[in-house]
Amino acid sequence: MNQSLKIDPYGFREYDARWLYEKDINAEGITNLGKGLGTQIIKRTEINNPRVIVGHDYRSYSEEIKTALKKGLVSTGCFVEDIGLSLSPMVYFAQFNLNADAVAMVTASHNENGWTGVKMGIKKGLTHAPEEMAELKRITLDQKFISGNGNEKEIKNFKEIYKKNLIDKNKIKKKIKAVVACGNGTAGIFAPEILRAIGCEVIELDCNLDWTFPKYNPNPEDLEMLYAIAKVVKKNKADIGFGFDGDGDRVGVIDDKGNEIYSDKIGLLIARNLSENYKNSKFIVDVKSTGLYANDKILNKNKCETIYWKTGHSHIKRKVHNENALAGFEKSGHFFFNDPLGYGYDDGINSAIQVCHLLNNQKKGMSDIINDLPQTFQSPTMAPYCKDEEKYQVVENLVNEIKKIKNEKLKIDNQEIKEILTVNGIRFSFDDGSWGLIRASSNKPSLVIVTESPTSNERKIKIFRFIDEILQKTGKIGKYDQKI
Repeated sequence: MNQSLKIDPYGFREYDARWLYEKDINAEGITNLGKGLGTQIIKRTEINNPRVIVGHDYRSYSEEIKTALKKGLVSTGCFVEDIGLSLSPMVYFAQFNLNADAVAMVTASHNENGWTGVKMGIKKGLTHAPEEMAELKRITLDQKFISGNGNEKEIKNFKEIYKKNLIDKNKIKKKIKAVVACGNGTAGIFAPEILRAIGCEVIELDCNLDWTFPKYNPNPEDLEMLYAIAKVVKKNKADIGFGFDGDGDRVGVIDDKGNEIYSDKIGLLIARNLSENYKNSKFIVDVKSTGLYANDKILNKNKCETIYWKTGHSHIKRKVHNENALAGFEKSGHFFFNDPLGYGYDDGINSAIQVCHLLNNQKKGMSDIINDLPQTFQSPTMAPYCKDEEKYQVVENLVNEIKKIKNEKLKIDNQEIKEILTVNGIRFSFDDGSWGLIRASSNKPSLVIVTESPTSNERKIKIFRFIDEILQKTGKIGKYDQKI
């Protein structure tokens, strides 16, 4: 292997690729990734010169990485169509709009500065599944590359086509005052303009592009970002607050009273709203999502089915596609709208627009709409550090331990575990509807912990304490990013 080539195998994650730039991967490593991806696209599409849409987010080094990636793609015979500074959903949209064969978006989404990565896909509207990532990893690390004559061209002003597509079909009548927060990420040059154009009065918060992220990472699950939005919502008496992540495929929501609403609850409200017009529909939600979907009276009345599935934008997107579901909702803020509402991929701005439609259709404010749902006490998503090479084994051991607790009918806070779901880590639930989740993060060296109780805040905390106790016993857990 070339001495100057650097590419850490652990950067190939479950459904996208992420590295610390220069520490874990260098420009030559990125070029090899491009060669690997180009080879994979050609093999899977059986086209000698497949057309690949490429875009990048607004980090200081993203353009440099994109240049290295394109070099690799072109060397295999790919015809690269570069749409420039983009959101991930804009790249997905471009594949449909320009009828291309594959996509590669240079972004580390909401990860801290220093991280880079690529979100990629071949089949329209879908991103790489674990088996495609494993294949890409193999091709790239073994350097089994195809050689060909590719080329590249720039597609100018594609962002105007993307914006127009969202604006034209989504005009609203009600004047909604919305705080739009972008955490200085790429969504800043898209979201305020689109939401204004559909009819919102927009108050901008950190919408200027600044790749140093001076306040906090643009992450709608980050409490710091959500608190900042809440403050501005209350100060301006706004109807709603939206927080977008770094590459614009996720959104977080704050109601008119300044309370954050977890995205799984927003998903439930949207699902209820849609179920009136689309009876007998299927909805897909991830295992981190509220237990309320399972017995929701409105979804049941409209004969809609909810399937709990693996966390991760690629998994939910694929499940929405395979089940021909109407929509999918992920607690992290990825929402997926299938035909006739969208192309099946996740777009944070389209998700915010669906929330605007919800407000447009009702005479109530967002806080009153959310109060129509049964109350539950939910934890934020908590991520204790756990090494990449250890996290899956740690989770597997915990799955066995919790299964044993269930079989032996041992009680946690005076209740037995009633049901276990192991499609992704382990989600264990109790008779009162409370539950806890432990899974391995797909894109960081950490685990993911979530708890919820419809009974009390105290019960939610007790379930977390039970999880934390068994985690600490493993001796393989580090600091939490946030905890209750």
